[in-house]
Amino acid sequence: MNDALRIGPVTLEHAGELLTLRRAAFVTEAQTYDDPFIPPLTQTLDELRADLEAEGVITLGAWDGPRLVGSVRVELEGSKATLGRLAVAPDRQGEGIGTQMMLTVAPMLPEETEEIWVFTGRDSKQNLAMYQNQGYEHQFDETVGDLTYAYLRRILGEDVEG
Repeated sequence: MNDALRIGPVTLEHAGELLTLRRAAFVTEAQTYDDPFIPPLTQTLDELRADLEAEGVITLGAWDGPRLVGSVRVELEGSKATLGRLAVAPDRQGEGIGTQMMLTVAPMLPEETEEIWVFTGRDSKQNLAMYQNQGYEHQFDETVGDLTYAYLRRILGEDVEG
């Protein structure tokens, strides 16, 4: 893992950089599913800005110096947190940045959070393996349009092996 990374909240001033990062990171997903219209690739800058300001949503970024190299969106709903849009710059994938971001999320959550959910495309084998290595267990699949998402859950307080 990269100890030089700084992980913290993404603010409105970084909206353009975040949009660029997500679009670059999700091209591979779009190719996997032969669908250039997946939500991370069609979100507008205005929609992203509204999401950054939304109540109950935290977006974390991973910076290497001044460069945003990773991000994850966390939506809080009562005792549940849902992770989405985990993105790592294509030239930095495979360095453990995604894993480091996942490890940073749980300690930052409100005390009443009991479980963390995450979803990814059912055919995204690398993503599924990373989540399962972090203690997330597959719960169900859901088809939306032409995409089928796998939903995984981790109960906080349970030990993660690995």
